[in-house]
Amino acid sequence: MRVQELMREDVVVCTPNDNLRDVARKLWDHDCGALPVCESDGGRRIVGMITDRDICMHACFEDRPLSQLWARNAMTPEALTCGPDDSLADAERIMREAQVRRLPVQDGSGNLVGFISLADLAEEAGRERGWSRRQIEEAEIGDTLTAICEPHHHGQVGAQA
Repeated sequence: MRVQELMREDVVVCTPNDNLRDVARKLWDHDCGALPVCESDGGRRIVGMITDRDICMHACFEDRPLSQLWARNAMTPEALTCGPDDSLADAERIMREAQVRRLPVQDGSGNLVGFISLADLAEEAGRERGWSRRQIEEAEIGDTLTAICEPHHHGQVGAQA
């Protein structure tokens, strides 16, 4: 099975010039935890990713209202992606190695065409339960989630070098 068979095509995005209040509103309204950040010219070329956590941490350290902060300063500038023709196993491997739960799907021209999440993979694994030839195993999903949840070792705030 290929990513294009499972990905969601109706992807909500933001731009680097959106304020974080508007980005947070999109996350809330669409019940999601991350958005691809696409070029400000209305195109679908991905320039980064932003999560609800990115917004919270940026707001905490900037100590200003979300309406005065910008996606370009809070986003992760390099978005990991997969392609629509990639296998589900390839998408899962990227998630596991990068410790991310979601991947934008780009076409050969670098344009956003979809979005796939670990939850999508888990749902597929559940559907395939009992099949003799499975595309994805539930145990693999568990291993990927375990890898994603491994702590990142950031320096402690206020710690001395």
